Amino acid sequence: MRIAVMGAGSIGSYFGGTLALAGNQVTLIARGEHLAAIRDDGLRIQTDSELLTIPCGDALQVTSDPTAVGPVDLALLTVKTYQNDSAVPAMRPMVGPETSVLCLQNGIDSYRAAAQVLGNERVLPGAAYIEAARLGPGLVQQSGSVVRIAFGEPDGSDSQRGSTIQETLASAGISARFSQDIQQTLWTKFLFIATMAGATSLSRETMARIMPRPEWRAVIVNCMREIETVAHATGINLDPRIVDNTVEYIEGDLEDMHASMHADIMAGRPLELEALNGAVVRAGRQVGVPTPINDVIYAALKPFAAGR
Repeated sequence: MRIAVMGAGSIGSYFGGTLALAGNQVTLIARGEHLAAIRDDGLRIQTDSELLTIPCGDALQVTSDPTAVGPVDLALLTVKTYQNDSAVPAMRPMVGPETSVLCLQNGIDSYRAAAQVLGNERVLPGAAYIEAARLGPGLVQQSGSVVRIAFGEPDGSDSQRGSTIQETLASAGISARFSQDIQQTLWTKFLFIATMAGATSLSRETMARIMPRPEWRAVIVNCMREIETVAHATGINLDPRIVDNTVEYIEGDLEDMHASMHADIMAGRPLELEALNGAVVRAGRQVGVPTPINDVIYAALKPFAAGR
């Protein structure tokens, strides 16, 4: 399969490199020192057990110019959501009549930005579950045993392309699920990510520090309840125990709970605020559900959304 990755950061590089190792023809869209390092020395992926190097060649290519790629079978959209205004239109030369665009961005409605530009019939919403980081130019790290992608047609229908993409991912060793209820999947991850990102960014502290404090634990739990209420009003069938299960998951692994938005605000980088807590506020307004906790998080972080 011919595959392009728009946004070869940590997640995009890992999935792109893994798919190239499985024999697909993969082109990473990268820039700067990361692009130069991959072009010169190959893409290096550090896992818990080994260091993999994928040299540029027949299976892996890297470029900063999407127009040089041409139409592909599958395009992965893995840029930060605040980069969509420039990144999504730049994908047009890679999206032909038979191209599927798999959106692996944070949020419940992020895929709609791609659909508006590239066509509703082209875009599949998805969710990536992976602990990855970029350690330096050309080098990414993948930690832990969880490497998983869930995706589906926006309307929950079955499709041949969905089955083909699932098979392609699975053949590369990526656990993949073609879901017939992707909206439930997106909201389930979103409840966790938006709460953790919002609370840690607002407090400027990690979950390990704030969760044991009763006052912050109440904010965190009630933020989840707020998102759960909005989801139900939107028609999303969440697990009845989703909040309890999420709290148990957080408390069982506190030291490893890190939100990229917290790291971004501490470093003065732009924030995915609109895709996370901003999305809660927008969705609540649409269905007439108050979202006071997310309103405060959104208002307090909005001045920092563009970074320093």
